[in-house]
Amino acid sequence: MKTARIIVLAIALGAGGIAAYLVSGSDNKPAPAAPVAQLQTVDVLVAKSDIGLGQTVKPEDLQWQTWPAATASNNFIRRTERPDATTQLAGSIARAPLIAGEPIREQKLVKADGSGFMAAILPSGMRAISTEISPETGAGGFILPNDRVDVILSQHQKNLDNPSAPDVVVSETILPNVRVLAIDQAPKEKDGQTTVLGKTVTLELRPDQAEKLARSRQVGTLTLALRSIADLKNAVEARVDDQLVTVYRGVDRATYSCSPTCTIQ
Repeated sequence: MKTARIIVLAIALGAGGIAAYLVSGSDNKPAPAAPVAQLQTVDVLVAKSDIGLGQTVKPEDLQWQTWPAATASNNFIRRTERPDATTQLAGSIARAPLIAGEPIREQKLVKADGSGFMAAILPSGMRAISTEISPETGAGGFILPNDRVDVILSQHQKNLDNPSAPDVVVSETILPNVRVLAIDQAPKEKDGQTTVLGKTVTLELRPDQAEKLARSRQVGTLTLALRSIADLKNAVEARVDDQLVTVYRGVDRATYSCSPTCTIQ
């Protein structure tokens, strides 16, 4: 009798232990993972390495890179639309610098079609014109291609009130906020070089500005004043007295007197 009770008690304890184990195992079971949303991507063409201003683009300078479809601009070149873009763009010239990993936009590239580099990078309607500079008139060599400068004309004028007195030196800004295309024949900054001590600067001007610069060279001394990069955020084009000029918000705005008919382009 005692043996039977012992057997029944052992079976009951064993069943209870198994039940407790099963219950504890179910409590520690991890919750099912939430479904992960699939991020839609697209292959876009990017610069494989840095591409400098005026550099001829080669197929090995470009590569396809996966990009989130939601943030891919319509200006990006997509592999699904142009699978042969690396060979199609070979031979193009960079109109602006590109950094490694930057998506390629055709607005920054131009086909030379046999023309020289300078003619290829000039925007439509603009002219490239050169003038002599020196360390004193070129901001000590700290002006580099793609910088913005003011062109200042200084000239000697007779003192009409007192002809025997020395001439009066008069200076004025004749061309504000113009783009520097090249220093001498260097269209881009050289490796590790932060200054370019050149004798000639090439500027990007409208036809009327080019004529004004040519006249001014004959009557006085031209000096380049380097502009802050922050000015680019405050510069707008305005038409004053039927002439398109650059107007700046802030201290420089007083340079121009916009009448009520002044229209912002």
